[in-house]
Amino acid sequence: MSNKDNFIQHINEGYTSKGESIILGAAILDAEPVGETQVRIPLKTLNRHGLIAGATGTGKTKTIQVLSEQLSSFGIPVLMMDIKGDFSGIAQPGEEKPFITERHAKINIPYSTSSFPVELMTLSAQDGVRMRATISEFGPVLFSRILDLNDTQAGVMAVIFKYCDDNKMPLLDLKDIKKVLNYITEEGKDEISENYGKISTATTGTILRKIIELEQQGGDFFFGEKSFEIDDLMRIDENGKGYINILRLTDIQDKPKLFSTFMLSLLAEIYQQMPEKGDVDQPELVLFIDEAHLIFDEASKVLLDQIETIIKLIRSKGIGVYFVTQNPMDIPKGVLAQLGLKIQHALRAFTANDRQAIKQTADNYPTSDYYQTDEVLTSLGIGEAFVTALNEKGIPTPLAATMLRAPQSRMDILVDSEIEAINAKSKLVKKYAEEIDRESAYEILTKKIEEAFEQAEETEVEEKKSNEPSTAEVIGKSVTKVVTSASFIRGVFGILMKIFRK
Repeated sequence: MSNKDNFIQHINEGYTSKGESIILGAAILDAEPVGETQVRIPLKTLNRHGLIAGATGTGKTKTIQVLSEQLSSFGIPVLMMDIKGDFSGIAQPGEEKPFITERHAKINIPYSTSSFPVELMTLSAQDGVRMRATISEFGPVLFSRILDLNDTQAGVMAVIFKYCDDNKMPLLDLKDIKKVLNYITEEGKDEISENYGKISTATTGTILRKIIELEQQGGDFFFGEKSFEIDDLMRIDENGKGYINILRLTDIQDKPKLFSTFMLSLLAEIYQQMPEKGDVDQPELVLFIDEAHLIFDEASKVLLDQIETIIKLIRSKGIGVYFVTQNPMDIPKGVLAQLGLKIQHALRAFTANDRQAIKQTADNYPTSDYYQTDEVLTSLGIGEAFVTALNEKGIPTPLAATMLRAPQSRMDILVDSEIEAINAKSKLVKKYAEEIDRESAYEILTKKIEEAFEQAEETEVEEKKSNEPSTAEVIGKSVTKVVTSASFIRGVFGILMKIFRK
């Protein structure tokens, strides 16, 4: 057989799938696509996570678009993080143009245009489906890791959650947790010390500063009610297509703390709520995390360990997570090792460091008799990428430089009127539009402090009306009140000072 025939057999055998699969494109040999080949990814392996990498302008956005369309067509919902605002066009059909027709003729895949069901979501004040979570849903361990607290500070956070649970005070938003911190440092200091142990004001001060930092990055928009329900990501439309949920993050690019907070909470919530699926024919949900370095750049080692653990375990729930970044080296090694599908677009070599990075990237891919990987990495065209995946038996597929198919939907963003139309007919926008501020720790503690001062003032007035009680009697009564509620201590000092001046 000729080299080309050997190549065709090599690719088609490596990418054969018994079950359903998505077709990414056709393999390239000697810089030309070979239409007799098809690079197929089995649906069964899409919960094994993946990586989409490459330099700016090489086609990563369109690759995510193609993958999302194919998944939706099989009734698999998608959640994509849209950092740059590039993906909203999926809601409208594309336009068949000569360069698209020519590309699809080369890769021997019919082309048709189509739109896909879309929900537009937000973590901030943008229009769309508001995604929120409460402090209580995080729990003390996860919330401590997000704030990057040390062991002592995390211990105090555990006490705060325990105190609020014991006293039936919900922790819903950041003003709740800030109020509790102030209370245990001031009015409630003796109460906390007696029942839970002493807490350093220096420790609570450090925690408060870290919460304020999170608040300044937009945490006050994210924490609160109504909490987003994971089931609302799993919807299928009336035509059997999975919803593509686009989380618009254009206004939080400079707020990595909020982004990593949201991502970790979302992954943890999905893992906790979704039942075990085991070996399934297709995933329940696929997440695309664009500009993934924003998660990892600001994350502590503890937080990175938490992310790595969740990524490792969440695939058994039928969830696939795909990281999108410029360079694979942006992804921690522990996470990179979990990724089954790798789609590597071109890298650019401008410096010695760039060339070294390309060499390291090439070493992460299977060796091939048909490619000098590090050289081809710099010569791939727009919409071309190296692909390697896992077959249905979990074995890595051959490395295939691939000419990728074009998106079926619009390769541009929606205009404002189109965005407004999507939000206007969305049931989820209406469901999560209401901002609930029910009684929680902030209101309960505020009321408790006010009542304590009012009672202290009433006691002072009553004592003035009495027949000059002895100092000992006043002290005895005041001490009793302290034992009952440490918050009355200020009222006691006021009474004592008036007596001692006489």
